[in-house]
Order: sequence, then structure tokens, then C-alpha cells
Amino acid sequence: MTVLSVHNLTRRVDLFTLRLFLTVVEEQQMRRAALRENITPSAATRRLQELEEVVGVDLFDRLPGGMIPTPAGEVLARHVRLLFANLDVMRREMVEFSEGVRGHVVISSTSTIIVHFLAREIAEFARDFPLVEIELQEDANANVVSAATSGKADVALFYATDDIRSEALDIVEFRTDRLVAVVPRTHALAGRASVTTRDLLEENLIGIAPHTSMMTQLRNAASLLGSELRVKYRVSTIEAARSLVKAGLGVMIQPESMLPSEDVNKVAIVALDEPWALRRLCIGTKRGEPPSAAAKALIAQLTDS
Repeated sequence: MTVLSVHNLTRRVDLFTLRLFLTVVEEQQMRRAALRENITPSAATRRLQELEEVVGVDLFDRLPGGMIPTPAGEVLARHVRLLFANLDVMRREMVEFSEGVRGHVVISSTSTIIVHFLAREIAEFARDFPLVEIELQEDANANVVSAATSGKADVALFYATDDIRSEALDIVEFRTDRLVAVVPRTHALAGRASVTTRDLLEENLIGIAPHTSMMTQLRNAASLLGSELRVKYRVSTIEAARSLVKAGLGVMIQPESMLPSEDVNKVAIVALDEPWALRRLCIGTKRGEPPSAAAKALIAQLTDS
């Protein structure tokens, strides 16, 4: 490793790498951090290794249970947080020198997208565009698309699943996420490299609301196999479903990136070997109607993140 210098730091380290470093500090696991920042784990690992080479010290202790910041990593994290805080202040002050985008934007989105991506994006957008009023509507995937096509929403954020008809929308794909199986750590499937729909149908399934995109996809996959989806326990949220898995009552599916760090050692995550497990997250606006300046600014932020 080289000796740290301001010259190397400014020439070789970009802001995205520093943000990724903070995300790894928060998640304490490379794969979850990479998913959160929409980058492959291998690319994220390379960036962190290059950062450690530039600063000249190890920033993490790599342990079986995750990545824990070293004392040097804690110091760097403190300074990087201050750096990003100052950048936020700079952005807010620079907005005051322009006329600013004004308007009202109605967003329709699924709950999963709100929790996983949209909440923090709206918070950042509100800081950068304080004159824009955001109205957020939470609904099922199909209803989100209908809200945009009918003009009830300016922007729709939805999963491009096979059952969605979106011909009346102009669509931009902005992220992907992957569904995985979540099983008790002592379950027979826990030691598998991957599972299929057929494997899951033979288990006690724990499900959430049937109209969600995730459950619709699982139900459609079961139908293609000539089977009916039978849910042993049904609850309203992913968090409640996961609590039943931890109690050993069955198995479930969920987005891989939505597993909180405190549950990493309480359940087993198994890859879902199905094409439909990789989901495209899309932004839709009504076809033939150009978005307002405020909606364009929001879409630009989402696609640039």
C-alpha cells in the first residue's frame, strides 16, 4: 500500500467510491451495499480495494459475519460523512442562485420501491428542489401503471412483470433487483446453491398480500407448472413474513436487498434460479404527454442515481 497523499486522494478517488465506502460501513456486507448502490459486488470490491490502496491502510476487518470498519475506517467514515454533508449544503445554496423548478408532481409507486429506493430519492429531491410539491401514492403494481395511464399520477414507478400492460406509457428502466428465497437456517434448502419454483411449492409458503407484484409472479410461475399456489401463512408485510421464517414456520421470497443486517445470521438466503426472479424497475409517464419541468427533474434524478 502507498503512503496517503492529497494528490493521490483527489486524483484517484471519486465521490461514488466514497459513497460506496459509507454504504459498506452501514450495511457491513459487500453484497447488500452493492445492491443498494446498483453496482455489481465484484466492481464494488475493486473500488474498496483501490480506496484502501490509496489511503495506505486496511479500512475493514473481513469477518465471516460481515465487514467491520477498522479504527482507520471509522475515522475515514467520519470525515466522508462531513464531506457529503457539506456537499448537501453547497447544493442547497446553489439552488438559491437560480429561479428554481416549481410545480406539483404526483408519484404512484409500489410499497417495495418506496422502502427500497424512493424514500431517500424523494428526500434528496426535496432538498434540491424545495419549490416542488411531491404527492406520493402507494398502490399495487398494476394499479400504479393504471394511475399513470389514466392521468391520476404524473410518474409511475413499477416492476415490469409479465402481467403488466404498459403500452400507453413512455418507459425508462432505472434499476434492477432480484428475488431470493428466505428459509430457516436449519432448513434442508438452506444448504442449496439455488432453488426453483417447484422446490418452493413443496414447502410451507409464507406470503404477503396476493396483489403484490412478487406474489403475482410466484403465482404465475406456479400456474405454468400446472400447480396452484398454496400459501400456508399470509401476512401483510415482508417483515412479518420474515419473522415467521425465523420461527421455522416456512419459507418465503423477497428482494435480496431488503434483508436487514440484523437478520443476516438468523435466516438463510438461497438464490432463486428463475428468469422472473430478476426484476426490472421502471419509470413510466403517460405516452404522448411530455412531463412537466418538475417531473422531468425528478426523473433525471432517479435515472442519474
